[in-house]
Amino acid sequence: MLQRIQSIWLLLAAACSFLTLKFSFFSGQAASGLSVEYLTATTHIPLLIMTVVQFSAALVAIFLYKNRKLQFRITLVDLVISISLLVFFIREAMKFTTGTYSLTSLLYLAVPVCLFLAARGIRKDDKLVKSLDRLR
Repeated sequence: MLQRIQSIWLLLAAACSFLTLKFSFFSGQAASGLSVEYLTATTHIPLLIMTVVQFSAALVAIFLYKNRKLQFRITLVDLVISISLLVFFIREAMKFTTGTYSLTSLLYLAVPVCLFLAARGIRKDDKLVKSLDRLR
């Protein structure tokens, strides 16, 4: 299970997704107040729900190593969720009057990259198994 590279990519994606619950994506002044506010995955309920679903899907996909088709589908759905989550974060960041993206926003960007690399690994693994089946 863990000797496959896609399991490591999925584990990294899950870890980065979990860390986004604590670390900020954007910090600045909102239009409503003068204090500095931080935009994290826990600041809005839809962002929190999507982040938890993304984290859970990555963890579930790790343990579906025997069913590569389902693992690939879940990884692709998780990739779509992570990209839409990035779009929502950028939209929420635009609501701030001033501010800057945090260094930890790279965690948010790392999730879709890891999921893409995991999907590519699953696909390669599936091709390898199919080619071995043809030889038998």
